[in-house]
Formats: sequence, structure tokens, C-alpha cells
Amino acid sequence: MPAPRILVTGGAGFIGSHTCVALIEAGYQPVVLDTLVNSDARSLKRVACITGVEPVLVRADVRDAAALDRAFAAHEVRAVVHLAGLKAVGESVADPLGYYDVNLAGSLALARAMDRAGVRTLVFSSSATVYGDSHPSPIAEAAPHGPVNPYGRTKSMVESMLADLSRADPRWGIACLRYFNPVGAHESGLLGELPNGPPNNLMPYISQVAAGEREYLVVHGADYDTADGTGVRDYVHVMDVAEGHVAALHRAARRPGILMANLGTGHGASVLEVVSAFERASGRRIALRIGPRRPGDAPAYWADARSAWRTLGWRARRDLDQMCADSWRWQCANPHGFDDPVPALVPGAALFQNNDRGINIHSNRGHTHV
Repeated sequence: MPAPRILVTGGAGFIGSHTCVALIEAGYQPVVLDTLVNSDARSLKRVACITGVEPVLVRADVRDAAALDRAFAAHEVRAVVHLAGLKAVGESVADPLGYYDVNLAGSLALARAMDRAGVRTLVFSSSATVYGDSHPSPIAEAAPHGPVNPYGRTKSMVESMLADLSRADPRWGIACLRYFNPVGAHESGLLGELPNGPPNNLMPYISQVAAGEREYLVVHGADYDTADGTGVRDYVHVMDVAEGHVAALHRAARRPGILMANLGTGHGASVLEVVSAFERASGRRIALRIGPRRPGDAPAYWADARSAWRTLGWRARRDLDQMCADSWRWQCANPHGFDDPVPALVPGAALFQNNDRGINIHSNRGHTHV
């Protein structure tokens, strides 16, 4: 039988492209709906290099009702993984209306299109920002919402909308996944995070410092009440997050109602611990400078991830060292992002060798040495 088709909104982005890999490996056929405003269609070529299957791309906006109707009709979609949206906290403060329009109105338009098409299985990309910064860690799903920026509020509002929908119509199966800090890259070195401009997140910034593209890393605060004075966060490998979507899809397809689940490792790592791990992975010293705290940053923030294991059978499997090693491999293989040529990828063959950068990958089926 043909593989079930899953509509993946925002599927050409960082988390989306890795989720496409996980879906294909689980026996699904992703159909990607993406504007490509903050993503690159060439990521889907890289997905094909890894899996042998290139996702179908529908270039459209999730707010476009007619485009959504055409996509559902043309591709016989069975379920949706909804990743499309804007996600920069600072940008959301500067442009709140844009964030409510894309994230909230886009999710509403998608849910309506799904209902018209009779597709009522949905995995929603939510965020740990729904909790705010006032809860002690580890943070469980039952913690009250208290988002402190428009981005977090849009995620919280979409969750509330979907909860109301599931109560009104028991035919829906919905899973809301609250990510903590997805980082890393696919182990092949073919997929990874590609920031537009200066990175907003720690890991790609460290990668660029290690590669010599930036002079140093600014550590925002070293006087927190933590073991080494720097902020602590729950970093989770992007492929673990991707596999979490597959587990949530299985659950939502079989169990009506709505589920909220944290995707995190269940423990935190400080900024300096991440720097040390990246130095081990890269063999490079990471120059850093201590700067002032950023307003609103919490000292420590990590997940209680036990519910995801109980309800989805999912837990994070990759540790911080692997997150750093995979990030460094991506950085070395793709210093210009998707403008760099794609390494040959065939089972058992060498992907690339770059010993002057500390990389020596023997096989995409075997072990990697960094």
C-alpha cells in the first residue's frame, strides 16, 4: 500500500526538514506546505539524499484557505504536523500583530481546512515559552501558563483553541508538543540549522565562533544562582524532537482528545557546559566574553519530560556531546549552508572527510569519529 501522506506545514525549515526524515523513516510520505520565507527548498533535496524520498513541496501560506483546500484534495492527506509559524521572541515583541496573524490566524485557517477535508489528526508545534519564566524547574505540563512575550502567547492561544475544538468535536485527535531548546543536526551532516543573519540561539552561534566566522561568544550573565553562574537550559537534539512528532502522530491517530507533552531531556546544561562540550567536539577553543544579563532571562529552565515517556513512549536518546558533534559536522560540511555541494550519500559509503577540521566520517551506516 502507498505510504500515508502527512501534510507538514513549515516542513522545509530546521525542525520541519528533520521531521520529514523521521516521518519517511517511519513509513510516511511528507507533503510539505511552506512559504520558504524563512526556509530553503533545498533542504528537501537533502532529505531525499538521506532517505531516498523527496517530500512533495506545495509553496503556499498556511493562512491561504484556497491553497490549503487544494493541497488536501490533491494529495489525500491523512494527518497534519503543523510547524509553520514565526518564532523569534524579540521579533514578536517588535511586531506582535505579525505574530498573531501568522501563528494564530494561520493555525485557525489550517484547522478549518482540515475540518472541511475530514482530516482530524493534528500534531502542533508548541513551545516551552507557554510556561513563562516564573516556574521552578523541572517544569511539568500541569504548570500554569504565563507567557511573557507575544510569541509565547500565540502558542498558548493556539493550544487553548485546539483544546476547545477537541472538547467540541470528539473526532479530533490532537497532540501539542512543547519544545524546550532544539539544537544539533542530522548525523549525516546534510541537514542542520541555517540562521538568517546573526543566530538567535546559542548552538549555531558557538558553531560560527568555532569555525572562525565570529570572533567570540557573548555570555549574557555569569552571576546567576547556578553552579557556574551562567544560565541553564534544556537542550534537546533536533532528531529526538523529530522522532517525538512521529510518536505523537501515532498517538493522535489512535486516541481522540488532546494531549500536551514536553519534549526535552529532563535536565539542564549551563552555557559554559555547552561551550565545553563544543570544544570537545570541535577540538577548537571557543573565545567568550561575559556580558550583562538580558532582561527577562530565567536563571534555570528545564523540562519534566516523564509524561512524554508515559503517553508517547518517547524519550530523548542523544546527549549533549552528540548535539555538539552533529552541529559541528553540519557547520564543517556546509560553511555556506545549502549553497555547498551535497556529499554523495549511499549506504556504506564515506560521506566526506575533512581532517583539517577535525572531522572523519567513515560511513553513514556506522560510527562517526570527531
